[in-house]
Amino acid sequence: MNQAKQTHTMTETILDIKDLHTRFFLEKGVVRAVDGVNLTLKRKSTLGIVGESGCGKSITAMSVMRLIQSPPGKIVKGEINLCRKDGAVVDLTQLDPRGPRMRAIRGAEIAMVFQEPMTSLNPLFTVGEQIAESVRLHQKLDQRAALERALEMLYQVQISEPKQRLRAYPHQLSGGMRQRVMIALALSCNPSILIADEPTTALDVTVQAQILDLMRQLQENIDSSIMMITHNLGVISQMAAEVAVMYLGRVVEHAPVRELFHHPLHPYTVGLLNSVPVLGRKGHKVLIPIEGMVPTPTSEIPGCAFAPRCPRVMPACHEHNPSLEPAAPDHYVACWLYTEPPA
Repeated sequence: MNQAKQTHTMTETILDIKDLHTRFFLEKGVVRAVDGVNLTLKRKSTLGIVGESGCGKSITAMSVMRLIQSPPGKIVKGEINLCRKDGAVVDLTQLDPRGPRMRAIRGAEIAMVFQEPMTSLNPLFTVGEQIAESVRLHQKLDQRAALERALEMLYQVQISEPKQRLRAYPHQLSGGMRQRVMIALALSCNPSILIADEPTTALDVTVQAQILDLMRQLQENIDSSIMMITHNLGVISQMAAEVAVMYLGRVVEHAPVRELFHHPLHPYTVGLLNSVPVLGRKGHKVLIPIEGMVPTPTSEIPGCAFAPRCPRVMPACHEHNPSLEPAAPDHYVACWLYTEPPA
């Protein structure tokens, strides 16, 4: 747990990720997909995780769900502590990913809305059958009661003609409808944590807004916590209370959402915000891109991973990797601009 979160009691925390390292051992080398991530998710709150493609956002989520395919992937270090409703704390890294304890947690206590519903929903089964299967598994209901719960969830996610959709196959639904089905499936067992991985990707702006409103309403109804993973800063501004910015497997900045948007500190965060179009923005009309390319995943970088692209790079940046340190109240950044570099 990073220094920003050490003061929180476990009653305020529902998920505590400490020094998480997830690697993929490939023929070309070792991919450090998650390289020492520290995150804390508060109860009934939304944590946004942002960054470019390949920065480790989705692998962090898959690590929490214990869905990393092994081989080649493996959690090599760290803790993922789940604070359960009865007060018990379980380190998910110590559970067998295919064992009964993790299978009971996955779906019932921690659920996930995947990035592409068409690849996550089984094309051979109806929508109703897939939701009912999850309900039967975790809530021990019979087939009839499970189907009734599936229909209830379709009503909750405000899908049109829910009785007809219950008998529909995924390919018969639009992208927005499939995403609603994924949310219904994820929330069918009232999980404490919902992980949403790019939940509005490939949806038009109107449907995107509807999905975000729906997630906010359902969060209030079941008092769940949300980990929102996206590259879309507009989504984060609407949904999140706190934001963690990731770059090449590490968290480089962590702050409340308004603080981060108004006072970004890390040069990478500044670059992300400068590259986003804003309606009505005065002054800079041309978007400012982040120069250079993300290093290859197998690269071994002794210092800060962002140093080759950073406009404010210093000699220490190439030699030492900064840790996440306080720069303002509740605002933490991993950058030598705000911490004394080692001699």
